[in-house]
Amino acid sequence: MTNFVPRKTLSVLDAVAIIVGIVIGAGIFKTPSLIASNTQETGLYFLAWILGGAISLIGALCYAELATTYPHSGGDYHYLTRAYGRGVAFMFGWSRMSVIQPGSIALLAFVFGDYASQLLPPFFTPPLCAFLVIVLITLTNISGTREGKWTQNILTSATVIGLASVILAGVIFAPELPVLTDPVAKNPGASFGLAMVFVLLTFGGWNEAAYISAELKGGKRDMVRALLWGIGIITAIYLLAGWAYLKGLGFAGMGASEVVAADLMRKVAGGSGAILVSLLIAVAVLGTINGTIFTGARTNYAVGQDFGIFSFMGKWQGKNNTAVNALLFQGIIASLLVLLGTLTRKGFSTMVDYTAPMFWFFFLLTGISLFVLRFREPEVARPFQVPLYPLTPLLFCAACLYMLRASLLYTGIGAMLGVFVFLLGGLLLLVSYYLDRLKERNIPG
Repeated sequence: MTNFVPRKTLSVLDAVAIIVGIVIGAGIFKTPSLIASNTQETGLYFLAWILGGAISLIGALCYAELATTYPHSGGDYHYLTRAYGRGVAFMFGWSRMSVIQPGSIALLAFVFGDYASQLLPPFFTPPLCAFLVIVLITLTNISGTREGKWTQNILTSATVIGLASVILAGVIFAPELPVLTDPVAKNPGASFGLAMVFVLLTFGGWNEAAYISAELKGGKRDMVRALLWGIGIITAIYLLAGWAYLKGLGFAGMGASEVVAADLMRKVAGGSGAILVSLLIAVAVLGTINGTIFTGARTNYAVGQDFGIFSFMGKWQGKNNTAVNALLFQGIIASLLVLLGTLTRKGFSTMVDYTAPMFWFFFLLTGISLFVLRFREPEVARPFQVPLYPLTPLLFCAACLYMLRASLLYTGIGAMLGVFVFLLGGLLLLVSYYLDRLKERNIPG
């Protein structure tokens, strides 16, 4: 079998554009108010964003080494299998299909619901909009319909236009407010750790960006430059957005807002401004939800092919060229999570609680795998090596451990349910192991 090597066709500018495009998404229209309510002062608010950029850069450098040393479409799944074996890979696959990916779909759906409900009659509440968008896009993917490139470009452009309009409205056109003396309402459950959970959720996606490192023309030097510029630009944009929200709404207003971008535009440009930005954000989130549903189902399909207990998801429908069972499984779990978020009355926050512990646990394991694979496979060529080893990956692992602790310590029923579902995966692993042994015994000769 031919071992294809990616061609080095990307410049630093190309890589920066890809990194910025992957990371900047729907979160910046929702999380600032939650971060404000948990930091409770402007200095800590901006510090949280700066720390988020630093942690993301350190993590991206670690992933760049893994991605260039072990290029594989499975990403984390492949690194974990190589470092720890099939048992850990099974638990990662199970967590991704039952916790991380459906939870991400549900939290994006709640962002869509919050903004879409601003445009629709009162009957269409945010939870109802969230549920309907999951059903609609899941059915669209099942039918085999694919967005064209122009459609995805329009959706991406909506994100950029929406964010740019919010920044301009807040920084240039909003009337001055005494933001430094305008404290947010006291939140008895506030914690800096929980604020960082929301910050790093908004920075999510940099681990995907690291996979382009093998295609950069200038090798590892350009990889570091691209990551520094890319994550630096993202951090600057997020700081500008935070400044715009603070200048336009004040710290208390931002902390109390459910739809912070729409509230800012309503204050600056009236009802028409709020409607316009709500429409732009709702359209942009549609693209993100579609991409998350599409890729999540592919992961489920891969796990279904690797493990017999999930074989029902490892079937591909040739007629529509899609994994129907994997999409249905994912859609059902995401819809149930919308119900959970509705019952807790904290929709988006509950979904962050649900996904965060497992997300950071496997991030930690991936960071440790860098040490394991360097020790176990020292002869393997490493096109890119993380700078300042072992300090850089140690810092990343420490950040992951802190975030894992924060996501367990400061979150509620969502986190407990996510951990329970993870532990249920351990039972399924034992069942899968037992079924595999039975199958081996029944194979003749």
